[in-house]
Amino acid sequence: METPANDNTATPAQRALDALIDNTEDRAALDALASSDVLVPVPDDASDEDATNPSAVALPVLEQPGGTQVVPVFTSEGEMADLLPFVSRYRLVPLGALAAQWPADDLSLTIDGSSEHRLTLTSEGVRTLLARP
Repeated sequence: METPANDNTATPAQRALDALIDNTEDRAALDALASSDVLVPVPDDASDEDATNPSAVALPVLEQPGGTQVVPVFTSEGEMADLLPFVSRYRLVPLGALAAQWPADDLSLTIDGSSEHRLTLTSEGVRTLLARP
């Protein structure tokens, strides 16, 4: 699903992603993205208790070709359905809060992985560019 930058139906997070395509160091776009809520798919093997625990989020981890592990998050239900149509549960989480608790290992984050405005960050990039207290 393509979302033009000037489309009024685009979420603030999608507009920030579009701006980052042109300038990866756009501080305003990074701040807007970090302050946005994202949809985090609930892994199939997560219990109902884990899926609803307000103090913890079970991260869905996908393995990419080459062994890279990535957590997919999305700016809208439509973006999520484009890449993961089988997802039946998700959590709405502030991206900055998720980034502030990001694991210190080599786990990457992909936002809207199937769209033209997708953004993938390394573990360090997640913590340094998007983490908010």
